[in-house]
Amino acid sequence: MPRSLLIVEDEVIIRNSLAEFLTDEGYDVVTAGNVATALQHARQRDFQVAVCDVQLPDGDGLALLRRLQQLNSSVSGLIITAYATVENAVEAFQSGAFDYLVKPVIFDDLSNKLKRLFQYRELTIENQLLRRELARRDHSESMIGSSNALRAVQDAVRRVAVTNSNVLLVGESGTGKELFARTIHKWGPKQNESFVAVNCAVRPNEMLEAQIFGARAGAVPGVHDEITGSFRTAGTGTVYLDEVSQLPLSAQDKLLRAIEYEEFTPLGATKPLKMTARIIAATTRDLSVEVAEGRFQEDLFYRLDGMKIRIPPLRERLDDIPELVEFFIAKHGRAMGQRVTAATSETIRTLMSAPWKGNVRQLDNAIERAVMMCDGTQIRPNDLPPDLRGADQPLPDTDDLRSALRHYERLHILRVLSQWPDKREAAKRLKLGLSSLYRKIEELGIDL
Repeated sequence: MPRSLLIVEDEVIIRNSLAEFLTDEGYDVVTAGNVATALQHARQRDFQVAVCDVQLPDGDGLALLRRLQQLNSSVSGLIITAYATVENAVEAFQSGAFDYLVKPVIFDDLSNKLKRLFQYRELTIENQLLRRELARRDHSESMIGSSNALRAVQDAVRRVAVTNSNVLLVGESGTGKELFARTIHKWGPKQNESFVAVNCAVRPNEMLEAQIFGARAGAVPGVHDEITGSFRTAGTGTVYLDEVSQLPLSAQDKLLRAIEYEEFTPLGATKPLKMTARIIAATTRDLSVEVAEGRFQEDLFYRLDGMKIRIPPLRERLDDIPELVEFFIAKHGRAMGQRVTAATSETIRTLMSAPWKGNVRQLDNAIERAVMMCDGTQIRPNDLPPDLRGADQPLPDTDDLRSALRHYERLHILRVLSQWPDKREAAKRLKLGLSSLYRKIEELGIDL
């Protein structure tokens, strides 16, 4: 398949010469003479590379490149400038350009830089695919992504996994807490032992205690057989207690004793058994609030809270959505025997604009449905669940570049602030001074 290029140059002779040369070189070339036409082309199809002149009749080529990357995050850019200065080069790179060319453009120079650009793209994609394939082989679905928010969790997981310490995972429903728990187990010293999961929110109190600690025959009304219990089943492996905040107080007492004294007593038994399993607990609730309101033991809280990992919601790691989408497409495509290979850029933009109250689980379900509904090889917005369609942040209905840039500047700052609530850290990420960030917040009417 030919490599796709968008050439944006207002001088007709230069534009046509570049197009003719690059077409002869085997590229699929589309041309535009101004910002408006370039954006129109970009909304209709995806380009791999945009070659943009800095000076355009209706706007600035650097601003155009940033806007093209809003439409398609994977597009790379080459900037054409009449003046080769350090300032111009820095500005081009800050705008997301791979390199720049100086007028008059030398065809050999253009050809060589495009070859290096595509080689770089191929290497980048290859590295991404390798990283994702390694994640798949490791069955670490929870670790897919490269956002700063996820990297912090990945680092914490790697550090705690190699120990025998008990762990508390905190996060909203659907963030993948059990997947992270399984990853900690898999990467730890007890990886070859059993992993036993218990949902503390779905069973009657007595049955829940029996499921965790075990019970002698007849100790549970209506149950005549002995119940082994999760602690004995796990042996020296891991017991995962989901929604630990909903443990009844009597079970909390037993869990605290198991942690403190490394022993537990099954229901109906008189002699304690040795506790050898590692505990990974998870909750969607704030345990400090549960303690304050008398629903959770304070001593148990401090025992669990020492090694706590917060799993960020999907809205705080939007940059991971393209990688997650690719993973889920492969996962569900294989299961259904569908030849779906990717999602369009418009679909990705729609997904990145959704609120994701159900987090990664909701995204997984959305892609499963989309794969099922897709008639071609690429998922389009109409293939998504109805509640996600129209979630996309529309392009501003204006040709005014200043208004458009203001629109996207506001969206970008809001996204960074959602990931980094601390203003100093957000300013650092945005490469702004703290006072400049506060000024931007006021100018753009950002309501915090």
